[in-house]
Amino acid sequence: MAFSLLIVFLFGYAAITMEHRLKMDKLVPALLMMVLSWAIIYIGLPHIALWLDPVIGLLHDPKCGQVHIPELTGTISQKRALIDGSLLHHFGKTCEILIFLIGAMTVVEIIDHFDGFQVVKKGITATNKRNLLWIICLIAFFLSALIDNLTTTIVLISILRKIVSDAELRKWYTGFIIIAANAGGAWSPIGDVTTTMLWMNNKVHAGSLVAHLFLPASISLIIPLLLASFMSVFKGDIVPSEAKDSSHKQGIIILLTGLGCIVFVPILKMTTHLPPYMGMMLAVGIVAILAELISNRQFSMTELIEHESHGSPTIKALTKIEFSSILFFLGILMTIAAMESMGMIFAFGQQVSESMSTSLFVILLGISSAIIDNVPLVAASMGMFQFTPNHEIWHLIAYAAGTGGSMLIIGSAAGVVAMGMEKISFFWYLKNIALLALIGYFAGIGVFFLQMM
Repeated sequence: MAFSLLIVFLFGYAAITMEHRLKMDKLVPALLMMVLSWAIIYIGLPHIALWLDPVIGLLHDPKCGQVHIPELTGTISQKRALIDGSLLHHFGKTCEILIFLIGAMTVVEIIDHFDGFQVVKKGITATNKRNLLWIICLIAFFLSALIDNLTTTIVLISILRKIVSDAELRKWYTGFIIIAANAGGAWSPIGDVTTTMLWMNNKVHAGSLVAHLFLPASISLIIPLLLASFMSVFKGDIVPSEAKDSSHKQGIIILLTGLGCIVFVPILKMTTHLPPYMGMMLAVGIVAILAELISNRQFSMTELIEHESHGSPTIKALTKIEFSSILFFLGILMTIAAMESMGMIFAFGQQVSESMSTSLFVILLGISSAIIDNVPLVAASMGMFQFTPNHEIWHLIAYAAGTGGSMLIIGSAAGVVAMGMEKISFFWYLKNIALLALIGYFAGIGVFFLQMM
């Protein structure tokens, strides 16, 4: 049965990696392998000997000091009831993450509806290429910690098009935006899907994550920027674009309110112990109320009749959310949950611990995240290791998975969207940006271990 689950996962993941060649959205194989994985478990229920129930957890053997997976005993009805409970638990924990992401996406889309991010563009006045590189990347670094690396990349490329008219030069800036956005998302509990997963599963705490990863993540960006400062492509001044601004007079209000509410989410969790998704729903509610009030003031009754297309900014924001990504995460996380429940992830973790150091494995995991999506990698790692909350390994996983994807343009959501927006080829990025990202990745790891000494 474990072999069948592994085959389903491998074929499903192969289809995900080849989505462009197959011309099929990656959510399709993700959802199929989720259903097939749990169907195999339910069909093969009489033959399941071990089951890692999320409530019972691993059993500790006092004689040998080792932990092991509990046996699945009882009648078929009792076994099915236990598996039903496990499925519902994993589905609930997964939905907590997905609802959190939907809330964050909604807030960002409402900000964008009022052209709030154009306020950032107005603050960029540099014309020197090198100075502009540093300014854009620092904005990406901190902005991605507040929203997420994917949205940050989209926002900054859109702004960059209004500043830099040379398409070839924009490719260089975009390559560094990818590095900056991924680095910024790594040190924040709300900056990347993987850090959000670790935070919401109580592997890391918000304050501890920031304290341990801010400096390594910063170094992973600063080193490539220092090297780029000596490159000829960033010497001289830019020829500004003639594109006109389309800023909204209430944009600054919505921007500050939206970002402030998102930042407040970890604070609310620490003070009230409410789950993070509840705090994000509060953020959506506050920003939506403000957006509706602004929209109602903007239009008189006559204007409303003339503008029949005008509608609620909240509803418009919800229609722009990438629900295909949400369903993809659902499929991936629930498939990993099936393999984890069967004890496959834990068994693999034990083999890794016997063959190499955990730190080395995590470093390799970060490198592999340049090829393999980091969401399943982090989901699997949470089932492999049984470290206490805020253990250094969890922080290293967050750093490695977050920044490792910058080594290839297909290694992160930020890279993939930039690839499409600026028509950057895989080999152009490999030739010009990959080595700088690799140097930054290992520089950050070096700083991380220096902090641990």
